[in-house]
Amino acid sequence: MSDACDLCLRRAYLIGRLAASIAGLLDRPRRRAAGLLALPEEDLIGAVGGEGADEGRLFLDAFDPLAARELLTEASVQAVCRHAAAYPESLLALGDPPAVLFMAGACRDLARLGPEPAAVALVGTRNPSPYGLEMAYELGRGLGAAGVTVISGLALGIDAAAHRGCVDAGGPAVAVLAGGPDVPYPRSNRRLYERIRAGGVIVSEMPPGQRAYRWSFPARNRIMAGLASITVVVEAADPSGSLITSVFAGDLGRTVAAVPGRVTSRCSAGSNRLLGDGARMVTCAQDLLDELYGVGWQGPGPAALPPGVQARADRSGGEGLGPLEVRVLDALEAGLGIDGVCAHSGLPAREARALLSRLEASGHLRRDGLGAYRRTAAFR
Repeated sequence: MSDACDLCLRRAYLIGRLAASIAGLLDRPRRRAAGLLALPEEDLIGAVGGEGADEGRLFLDAFDPLAARELLTEASVQAVCRHAAAYPESLLALGDPPAVLFMAGACRDLARLGPEPAAVALVGTRNPSPYGLEMAYELGRGLGAAGVTVISGLALGIDAAAHRGCVDAGGPAVAVLAGGPDVPYPRSNRRLYERIRAGGVIVSEMPPGQRAYRWSFPARNRIMAGLASITVVVEAADPSGSLITSVFAGDLGRTVAAVPGRVTSRCSAGSNRLLGDGARMVTCAQDLLDELYGVGWQGPGPAALPPGVQARADRSGGEGLGPLEVRVLDALEAGLGIDGVCAHSGLPAREARALLSRLEASGHLRRDGLGAYRRTAAFR
């Protein structure tokens, strides 16, 4: 299915054809011109110049919209242009909204994005700490369980963890790619790509088969910010490509938020700076639900969770913790080892270890690479 007019489709394929030349243009010093993708076709071709310009003009003369639509059908990709009713209205606030969105998956869900239902972009570093991965997953899972769309870029690290959390909870996920929507990137996330495509939406402004270029990553970041009501930087160094998304969101007047991290961690320097600059602080999914819908909003509740996630929620709900379990968790959070846990709880070592194993099985604890227990973010 294609809900894109011929002119918009031609422009989108032109950008794909000029992608390598655009990379050469933007990779030169002092040539990172803002608004390049907003230029009319002839001006864009002129900005590229050289052999790329010649190729672009030949492409425009030879473009066949019928053949382009046939390629979309072969790739199982849908297209919607900015003149169509199904095009997300929130993207029109961009100075250079994509002429066409190429989509794979449950594309009808993308058209629903707007003030309601809300969508949250979760972004961050490709080299996160265990804490950052945990927070990204729990935020994605909590939002997904509440029916809130989670938007990210499918990148390694924070992006992938956020999407896994959302998909595991049966929530709606939108992955915005820097290459074509039929090209999983990175390849190591192919399985996650397939899971999102099966129940969510894969989105790109690049046509099918198109590889990603360095310039197309910040370009796709503006789409994530444009689709989202809130952009959350979970963990990011400073500088970081993830912060580009927050800049786009701020320019659009959308809410920017960040997860606080250790002040001594390089991974958290960028996200902590955002908090110092006035970004909203996020410590759990409920903070985001409160921001979107008002304090105390719970969403559809546990009954909406898939059976596997529901079983875990039933086992790990905070209501089942007694005073002894709370003392053990407090001891671990204070940095005490097994001896300290025993002293704080009054339990013999054997019983303390058994209790720690039960808390790990319920999801309240996890073990790090050295085997030490750590309290999980979901149940703080």
